[in-house]
This record gives sequence, structure tokens and C-alpha cells, in this order.
Amino acid sequence: MSTHFGDLLDNARRQRFVGRDREVAGFDDTLHGRSPRRVLFVHGQGGIGKTTLLLEFRARARAAGRTVVQVDGRDVDPSPEGMQTAVRLALDPQRGDSPIAQLLTGAVLLVDGYEQLTPIDGWLRNEFVPGLSADNVVVLAGRDPPTVPWRTDPGWRHLVAVHRLDHFDPAESGELLAHAGVEPPVRPHLVTLGRGHPLTMALLADLAATGEVPDTLADAPDLISALLESFFREAPSEAHLTGLATCAIAWLTTEDLLRQLVGAEAPAVWQWLARRPFVTVSPRGLFTHDLARDVLDAEFERRSPERCRSYRWIIQAHAVAGLRAAAGPDRQPHAQQLHFLLRNSPLSSAISALRAQGSTAVVSARPDDHDQVCSIIEQFEGPASAQLARAWLSEQPEHLSVVRTGDGIAGFTQHLLCPSGSVLEDRDPVVRAVLDHVAREGPTRPGERVDIARFFAGAREHQRDLYAVLAGNVSSIIEWLTRPLAWSFVVTVDIEYWAPFFDYMAFVPMAETNVGGLRHVVYGIDWRRVPVDAWFGLMRDRGHSGETGPPPAALVRPPPLDRTGFGAAVRTALQTLHRPDQLATNPLIDSALAATPTGPKAAQLRATIENAVTCLGNVPKGDQLRAVLHRTYLRAAPTQEAAAEILDLPLSTYRRHLAKALEQLTDLLWTVEIGDLHPPEQRLDSR
Repeated sequence: MSTHFGDLLDNARRQRFVGRDREVAGFDDTLHGRSPRRVLFVHGQGGIGKTTLLLEFRARARAAGRTVVQVDGRDVDPSPEGMQTAVRLALDPQRGDSPIAQLLTGAVLLVDGYEQLTPIDGWLRNEFVPGLSADNVVVLAGRDPPTVPWRTDPGWRHLVAVHRLDHFDPAESGELLAHAGVEPPVRPHLVTLGRGHPLTMALLADLAATGEVPDTLADAPDLISALLESFFREAPSEAHLTGLATCAIAWLTTEDLLRQLVGAEAPAVWQWLARRPFVTVSPRGLFTHDLARDVLDAEFERRSPERCRSYRWIIQAHAVAGLRAAAGPDRQPHAQQLHFLLRNSPLSSAISALRAQGSTAVVSARPDDHDQVCSIIEQFEGPASAQLARAWLSEQPEHLSVVRTGDGIAGFTQHLLCPSGSVLEDRDPVVRAVLDHVAREGPTRPGERVDIARFFAGAREHQRDLYAVLAGNVSSIIEWLTRPLAWSFVVTVDIEYWAPFFDYMAFVPMAETNVGGLRHVVYGIDWRRVPVDAWFGLMRDRGHSGETGPPPAALVRPPPLDRTGFGAAVRTALQTLHRPDQLATNPLIDSALAATPTGPKAAQLRATIENAVTCLGNVPKGDQLRAVLHRTYLRAAPTQEAAAEILDLPLSTYRRHLAKALEQLTDLLWTVEIGDLHPPEQRLDSR
């Protein structure tokens, strides 16, 4: 039987694993039935070694022939459905849709980041865990100790063991250093410096391998900074250094992402990163310890700001492409990646605070969430707004996104897609004001929609709530990148707080009205004049420059062509396809057909048109349409008569086919223009 890299990685970790004798002994007793304990709680501060201990548990369980199911609370919607979905995803999909308890028979369930699952602690305690088989073992690891019922209920007290992880004692610290190959004379000094903190000790061990050991380090941030300096020096190649930068910049690093940055060296770089003591390997990819990430990011920015900018663009483009290719819940990691990349915005403090408490899932709402959402709206905005929200939820419930915590709905955003034909578009004063502005300043074209983030709030601090920020940002990123939108608008009643952020976003105030005596201000953007991909580039740049205000003039396109003008421009472009100077003056140069991350290009316009001609061959009877266009414009015959002769068609038939081909080509290109199609050529210059 072949050995996987993961097995080698586990073996290497086990060889360097030290300490935690009490916890390991307790787990072994539970695993082999020598103890009545079935649930183990492991808790302690960040970097104390919880994840490392879970990896040791996983290796021991597998060595004993047990199935291991590993879940990270940061990736789970804290609801019963979310937890069950996460468990199913962690299991072999081939095992079908049997009940969870049946699928988990005999398995060891390891849950990291348990503090993120506080909202369903009661359900896990009262329903999920009691429903498992008696031979299951459950390990819950988090920063917080277990809630009181786990420790006081007579039944659970018999079945639960609680382990608080403390710093290593000097002997354990010395053992860790010895396993890491640190020479004996150096160990006492490093033990003193590390103060028994496992992450710090691991970093010190790596630093000692370089032969450079600091004399004194005042505090943890300075310590980490000095230690991480060694990783810049010891990176085996430029590709490994790029991988290190990727881990610092990205919220989540996957091997696919690394391949975008280092090409064929991605597997080797992945393996090297996975062995770094400040990197955690999760089912979704690589996560970097927050403290290490902050120091690495700052150091890379200081050393090579231009290179960092290029890396951020590649990471952003990869996330955008992944989001557009995904569906449903699979979009969330890509949206979280993009949300994380905005951490230098005016809301950076909010994003940092959310990072400190872990990544919280933003998910589609359920019908039973509606009452609490409307209650929050009524509390902060009054009954008139609550009534409108309830009416909109009855018509467009699929566009409500929520974040759940222990008290239920912690934050939400309700998007509306218009025009919908609903009478609510006239009844809701805010929506009416938005659509009046659109009709006056830039009417929608066939196939285009208007997105309105009509309601957003958090349960505690309304529109200043961290969860309102999270729900609003993540849900908006998904809406803006996956729909053919002409406009996007966000409605706020907390203008003082949000105005600086909208200024940063290049969203400008476009409408204002009152609902229930409360002032509502609408900020918006016309995506046809500032394409969403170019907008993300602007956000990346503003994160460094600190600039705010309307979009720069160089980024703004002229008003969009209507369908008739677009068709005429396509015909003109075909006639000048091989004349870059004339293509550059075609009205389509300001359309999505010519857009690249660095601005419109005639070469991109030509590539998009040529690709669309090729795509016509995929429609029924499309080969002849493609051939007609090819001989008329791409490899043009001298005259139409000559083209008809080459194609062996009567002239009248040729002209009939040409008219139909032009019509279908224009239809296809129109879907690109309104954002409903993103052919590969549209992203050729994404780097």
C-alpha cells in the first residue's frame, strides 16, 4: 500500500511531539475502552498547542485502526444543519446520505476551534453527541473552557474529561528543543526565553538551527518578529519565499493558489510551508497563526512593496475566479478571502476584531430566521421599516444572508434584485428613490439588474456591529461578482459611521429619503462605468495609498452603449479587426469586451471577439456560422463573393448565413458586456 505525504507529515510531527502526557494518556484510555470518558475537552490560549495535540490524537486513532473525522469550527455555520454538513463533508462522500450517527459508528470526531460553535453547544450536548454510538470518541478543542452543564450534569461529569493546556515546564521545553536538534549548551537559554510557550519554543528551535540565538527579547511580539526573521533566511528558494508571502497575505492558502504564484514548484512549497511551526494544516488549506501573519506581512511589505502588490493581485484574481466558478456554500471561502484582503480599509479594525475571534460563516437564511431579523430592524429602525423588510422577505427570501451566534442571529444583510415587477418597488420609498435615480442617470439594459443592500444590521450595535460588517461585506462580494449587475446600492441610516467607508469604496451618495421619520442615505456605483474587477484593483491600491473619494477619471468609462449602438459597434469592430489603431477608437474599447486589469486594450477587444466567433461553433449548426465569420472578418477573403466561393455557398445563402452569424455573435458578446458571461480571455491579464 502506498504512503501518502500526509502520513509522512504526521510521522514527522509525532517524532517532535513532546509533553501533554496526561492528555495523551487520557485519550489512549478512552480510545481503547479503559476509561468511561467519551468526550474530551481541550482548552487554552492561542499558540498553546491545541491543534498540535489534536494532530497527535488523530495519528494515534488512525494507528489504532479508527476512522477519524476532523472539523474546524472556523469553517462551520454554527447551526445543527451546518455542523451535520461539515461532518458529512469530512467523511468519504461515497458513504451516502445515511444518518450521521450511522456514518460515524466507531469513529473519532475531532473538533478544533470549538469556541466558534458556542451557538449550538446546547444542541451538541443534548442531541448530537448523545445520538452517537457508545464507542465513539469526541474531542472538542477551543480557547474557552466547557460551559457549566458539561461540568455539572451528573451524566456528563461521568463521561467528560476536561484538559486545560498550560505552558510547558522546563523539562518539556528542553525535550522539545532536543527533538528539534538543538545542541545541549543552547537549550537552557532558549528555555528561559521561550517561557514554555509551545509556539515560541518551536520558533526558537528553528532559529537555533541557523546558529543565531538572541540574547534577550523583551516581549512576545518582538520575540516572534526576531524569530520569524530566520524564515526569510532559510527559505530554500525564491519560490519558497513567495509561498511564505502568500501565507502572510492570504486568509487561506491552497495548493491551487500556490500554483498560480510558483507554478510547478507548488507541491514542494506546500510541503515546506506545512512543516512551519506557525502554520496549521486544515481540511481547506493552510492557515497562519495571526501573530506570525501580522509580522510576516509587515516585513514583506517593508522589503518589497511592489512584489507584495503583485502577489495581492494574483491572490485576489484567484479568489474572484474561484467565486465565479463555485456555487452555493462553496462560494464562501472565496468571498472570505476577498473580505480578508480588504483588511487595510477604514473598517480594518472591525476585520481585525473578527479575525481575532475566528472566521464566522455567512450563510443563507432559513424561514425561521425572518422573525428575528425583522425584530432587529424594528428595534433600531422602527415598525415602518420592519413591515417593509417582512414584505420583501416574503418576495425575495433567497437574498437574506445571516451570521449566527449563541443568541441567534448576530448579523444579517438583505439584498434586493430589481427590477422585479413587485408593487413593493413603489411602496418602499427607498427602493423607489433608487430606481428613479437609475432611470434618470443610467437605465438598465436587457439582462441587467440592480442590486440594493436594503437592510443590514447586527443584533447589538445595529449598523456598527462587527457582524453587520461581516454579513454585509461577504454577501455583497458574492452578489457583485456573480450577477450581471448594472448598479449596486447600499442603504444606511448610520451615515456618520459608514460615510468614510463608502468614500474609500468609491461609492457616492445618490439618493436620500425618510422612512418612519428616520433618514436613509443610499450610496451606489454604476458597474458599467467602473467594472467590478477594476474596482477590486482600486480597493487593493487604496489599501496602500489611503486615497478616498470618487473613482479616478482614468478608471471611469463613458456611459454604456444601448443594445442598438452596441450592435453597430460590433459590426464596425469586425471590419477593422486587424487594425489596432482603428479598434482603439471603436466605442467598444470602453466596454467589458476590451477590459483588462490595467485598463482597456485593443488587443483584448480583438481576442474577445475572436473567442466569441470560436464559441459560435458550439451552438447547433454553428460550424457554418463560425466559418462564415471567419472567412469574412478573421481571415477575410477579398470580397463577399470570394468568401462565398471559398465556402462553396451561393451568394444569397452566404449573405443569409452572415446576417444570422452577426446576430448570434452580437447576442453572445452582449452577454459579456452585461456581465452574464466571463470567458477565459476576459481574465488573461489578471496577473
